Amino acid sequence: MDHASSTGGVKPMSIAGRLESDRERLLGMTDAERAFRKQWLNDQELSPNEPKEVPEMYKALRNPIRRFYRLPMDYVETSLAPVIGPNRAMVFRWVTAKVGIAVALTYWMWYYYKYNSNTWEKKGGWRASISRQACVPGDPGYPKLSDRSVGADYASRGFKDVKLNL
Repeated sequence: MDHASSTGGVKPMSIAGRLESDRERLLGMTDAERAFRKQWLNDQELSPNEPKEVPEMYKALRNPIRRFYRLPMDYVETSLAPVIGPNRAMVFRWVTAKVGIAVALTYWMWYYYKYNSNTWEKKGGWRASISRQACVPGDPGYPKLSDRSVGADYASRGFKDVKLNL
């Protein structure tokens, strides 16, 4: 038995029968098939009070941690739904949440890079190095020599810029 299958390992079948295809219907239908098709089409119409919201189903399908972090945007969505409509409120909620996450991630990266950069004083953090500008024949200042003249210039990681107060 296939537990990952949405049908539990049983082959899915259509309840519409052979009349699901336009070609089959054009071949001709009996009176019984017409009655079946009419009843099947009527059964596809939803009641005016559907879809029905079931709060217990929401709690059953989402764990407490997910419900907790979704709570602020759920409140925004339910507040906006009567004003701008449920679909627009859902889109607003989705876009606002994603933009908020992107802004928070950007601020976090900026803060981490600014205050946790890799220097000679500590081991961790992000290291940023600036490469030499390319200078090819025909450029002004060609040949441009490197500003690094001794071996200690290459991996100083800010050590040479330290001002000692003696």
